[in-house]
Amino acid sequence: MSRDLVGYGGQWPDIVWPNGQRLAVSLVVNFEEGAEEQVGDGDPRSERMGEVISVVEPGKADPGQEQIFAYGTRAGLWRMAECLRQHRVPATIFFCGRAVERAPDLARMLVEDGHEAACHGWRWRPHADYGSAEVEARDLDRAAAAIASATGERPQGFFCRGAESLWTRGLLRERGYLYTSNGFDDDLPYWDAGGQPPLLVVPYALDTNDMKFFHPNGFVRAGDMVDYVADALDVLEDEAANGQTRLLNIGFHLRIAGRPARFKAFRDIVAELARRRDRLWIARRIDIARAFRERVAPP
Repeated sequence: MSRDLVGYGGQWPDIVWPNGQRLAVSLVVNFEEGAEEQVGDGDPRSERMGEVISVVEPGKADPGQEQIFAYGTRAGLWRMAECLRQHRVPATIFFCGRAVERAPDLARMLVEDGHEAACHGWRWRPHADYGSAEVEARDLDRAAAAIASATGERPQGFFCRGAESLWTRGLLRERGYLYTSNGFDDDLPYWDAGGQPPLLVVPYALDTNDMKFFHPNGFVRAGDMVDYVADALDVLEDEAANGQTRLLNIGFHLRIAGRPARFKAFRDIVAELARRRDRLWIARRIDIARAFRERVAPP
């Protein structure tokens, strides 16, 4: 597969977003709890990454990891959902199908609050690991059906953990998806040239993301992430003022930013976005994708 290391070549589309601003901000909340691999759920292994790296022998049930994940939906979700309501900030929810199937009322509540239901796969796993298109297609369909059943909204956007398979984008095209977010290589959406119908890539980011609290080279205190996101906003606002259209992605997880000490990062970032609202377009990813499609025709 060829790699595109040039992209727009410094000549980004000269567009403005629907509210007249040049900087769009996408806030994402990942809803994965119950979709991670757990031996107790019948999976061959348990997820190792959590508050600590699991010390339970591979292949054995790990109730501690199960509980670390469960905190996200039992406690963290409620803080985060209320904060978004208070500040009237819309988000995109990356829903794993198995997680939604286990907590459909929680998924429905988030969509009723106005947030977008996007597909995060059936399980929290890299799609690059699928051995066949048929198995991947089955899991994509299971995930979409679970999300639609719980929320009444069929997903039009997709993002999986890690990386897509060689077949993922073709399967998304067949199923009528508007966009995928498995792209970390630009500050603007772009059209994937690999086939028809057109599929948009709305890039995501792993630096302005609370997963960095789980990495040794990442955030330690809540203020670390708040400052980092504010720095990103400052730089991109300056570029937008110079006529360059941009997109900033900010990612959170229920079990990570839902914890009290890290929730302060979520709360303060949402408040900062609301404070800058007249200089930004804070939008769901589906709305960003639609707006880009209206302004930049597919090849």
